[in-house]
This record gives sequence, C-alpha cells and structure tokens, in this order.
Amino acid sequence: MPASFPREGVLAALAIPTDKEGRLLKTALANHIEWLRERKVHGILALGSTGEFVRFSLDERKAILETIAELTAPLPVLANISDISPSVVAELGRFARELNLPGVAVMPPSFYPVSPADQLAHFLNAAEAFGGPVVLYNFPELTGNRIGIETIAQFADQAQMAGIKQSGGEFSYHHDLIALGQEKGYSVFSGADTRLPKVFAMGAVGCIGGLVNFVPEDMVEIFEIVRQGKAGDTEAPRQRLCEVGEWLGRLTFPLNVTAGLEARGIEVGAPKTLVSPTSRIRYQEIVTGLRGCFERWGFAEAGLK
Repeated sequence: MPASFPREGVLAALAIPTDKEGRLLKTALANHIEWLRERKVHGILALGSTGEFVRFSLDERKAILETIAELTAPLPVLANISDISPSVVAELGRFARELNLPGVAVMPPSFYPVSPADQLAHFLNAAEAFGGPVVLYNFPELTGNRIGIETIAQFADQAQMAGIKQSGGEFSYHHDLIALGQEKGYSVFSGADTRLPKVFAMGAVGCIGGLVNFVPEDMVEIFEIVRQGKAGDTEAPRQRLCEVGEWLGRLTFPLNVTAGLEARGIEVGAPKTLVSPTSRIRYQEIVTGLRGCFERWGFAEAGLK
C-alpha cells in the first residue's frame, strides 16, 4: 500500500551522498533517512534542488529514486521530476507512478524564458504522465522562470494539484499562494526554513527544506507548536535556525547545506562539482562554526559518518 500524499508537515529536501565517481553511497543515505525518521520528519522530497538532481543522468535519477522509495517507506516520498526536457519529465512521472509514490513535484523548465501558457503545458504534461497529486515547485532564482498566480490557478482547475513549494527570496508571495490555496484546495509548503513561525502563522501547512537534513528537531518543534497546538515557545528554535542561516549565508547553495550536514556528523560523500580553494576555506569555516553552535545548543552529533 503506497503512502498517502502528505497534506502537511515537515519534509526533508533530501541531500544525496555520492563518492568521487558520482556513485550513490547507499549505506550513508540509509543511515541519514533513518536518523530523520527518528526525529519525526513527515516525509521526503527526493531529488530536489538540495539533492542536486541536475547533476544526475535520467538513469541515475531513476535508480536513486527507487532506492529512496525503498529506504524511506512507509514515510511518503515526493519525487521531483523537473527537467528542461518534457520527455524526461514524463518518463520520470511514469516511473514515480510505477513506484507507487504518493506525489511528484515539478519546476518550470530552466535556462530559457518560458511563457505562462507554455509553463502550464509543461505542468499538465507532468500531471498526465504521473496521474496523481502534483506539487508545483517555484524557485525562480534557480530556474530563471517564476510561476505566476494565474498559471497556478489554471493548473489547479485542470489537474490534481495537491500543493506548491515556494522557495527563494520572494517571501511575500506566500500571501497570494496561501489565499489561492484556500480557494482551490491545495497545500502551501514553504522553503523559508529560517522563517517557519511566520510562514506557518500565515497559513502555510508545511515546510520542504534543506535545513531539515541536519536540524530537523527545531523545524518539527516549530511545526508542532504552531500547526498542531503543542505547548511551547517557538522563539528559541527560531533563533537557532536564524543563526544556522547566517552561517550558511557565507557560501552558495547547495554546498552550504552540505557543510551543515557535515557539521552535524552526517556523511556527505564527495562534492558533485568542482570546488575552489576559496570555497573550501569558507566551507570549513561553516563546518567549524556550526559544530560550535550544535555543541552550545546541546545537539548531539548524528554520528553517521
């Protein structure tokens, strides 16, 4: 029985450890997923931007997705099937359906400008191939193409839109997305990891974020307090997440998130791209700085190296 689509909750935009040849480190991945499970995350986004999906071939993405689905069950796995090629999107959508995954996520095509009408066609192609719940994935800083509110409304009217993941710098866009979601019946998942109390109070029902990989405790705690009515105060975990964000701001994404995982004691494997000496120095500064934070906060090392 496949897991049901997660209508709310804290989902890890999963990091994917590989060796120097780009081969999946399955044991490291399994250990990380089990560690996240123990910290009560509600699901996984597989092969998202934190997972560096653009660095893998189609066959590699399929193999990794199948492995993640196997290791994560019974937690729900959403498959990011984004690609510049409509045929690749469709093939990944069909493969996700074969794996009985509860949902997929899809970004607009990247690199070239894409009109709203062509974005809609791209999304409908993904929805038809998968045949189930779809999460639109808005991250214009990476794709170069923003998903407009009218496109979202049209997609929600024509397909099984279950949610949208809002990432990037346009925090105010959450207001429009949440209002439309209440009208159309879809969930808003935020990628604003360091601003969770505010975004949950606005009406977002979940988070799909990179920081979930290595500080899930704070993110789940904030969700439980704001969304589920658990007794507690969000200020301390909010401040810790902001401090994490300040450290990560010293280096570009997603290498900065990898530094956070290493600081927590999670095996990260080898970089998937060339890293300059300057970035390696900054990377190590983040690892050292965050280790100090985790010790000060009483966050035990994961011990997953």
